[in-house]
Amino acid sequence: MIIRPAIISFIALFVSFFIDVATVPFLGNITFELAQSLFPGWVPPVESFEPYTFWWLPVISYALFLFIAYLTYSKLRVEIIRTPATETIDRLIQGAISVIDSIATALPLIGAAILLVSIRLGEEVFLGISVPFEIKALIVLAIGKLFEPVLDSLGVEFQNVVNHVKDIRDKYFSRIQIESSKSLMKQLNQGSFGTGVQMSDENMVQYREAVEHVTKLSSLMQKNFASIQEILDKINGSQHISKEKLQELNNLANSITQASNSLNDEKTVASLKHLEAIVVKK
Repeated sequence: MIIRPAIISFIALFVSFFIDVATVPFLGNITFELAQSLFPGWVPPVESFEPYTFWWLPVISYALFLFIAYLTYSKLRVEIIRTPATETIDRLIQGAISVIDSIATALPLIGAAILLVSIRLGEEVFLGISVPFEIKALIVLAIGKLFEPVLDSLGVEFQNVVNHVKDIRDKYFSRIQIESSKSLMKQLNQGSFGTGVQMSDENMVQYREAVEHVTKLSSLMQKNFASIQEILDKINGSQHISKEKLQELNNLANSITQASNSLNDEKTVASLKHLEAIVVKK
């Protein structure tokens, strides 16, 4: 999840060794060699000083970006195991992207400040330190921008995990409901409960009414459970509870109160008593 999306930024890191005014490891003064290959008649200028080498700046920055991505992956894994929530993924991914973008943007700004100061200090400081540092800082900025797809890929992968967990949960409760409904309908169609005792027409009507009331009550409780789970996910994904979340909790409490009051309904109580009588008779 980290290495594959990081290939583009790694290519930019490799290209950074060919863009330098100083010598680099294994390649030497690669900029002069490229200039001579492009312009055969070009003669390198004679300099009395050697520019300071900053080839290591993109390498260290890239290693830091990889470390931030690994920390983000580890944190996401812990949070998803504990509470699979989309808000948690977005918060961690945006935080990591902000850190990388801040580092990549700060270096060119620092280099620009050094560049302006070194103009007054003379050519040796200007060409020896400021220019090489600003070149590498701009390369770090490009690498940082190209590294952001790595974190986006992490967010997509972990979001797929969250969606998979929700799908499994929904399928589980749906399967339980379907199996229960099939069992009840099979018993109704057979007109018995498997013990050879036939149901009268009156008992059949009472049983159907009881099943309808119980089904409505079960549907209401399932909706309340889904609401509770959704609100818990939002609460776990946020460190502060806003007024909107408090209003949602209040609505949920009203729904639960309404479901509790429905248990006191005369029709529901009568239906449940008829159902109990039928089961006892069985």
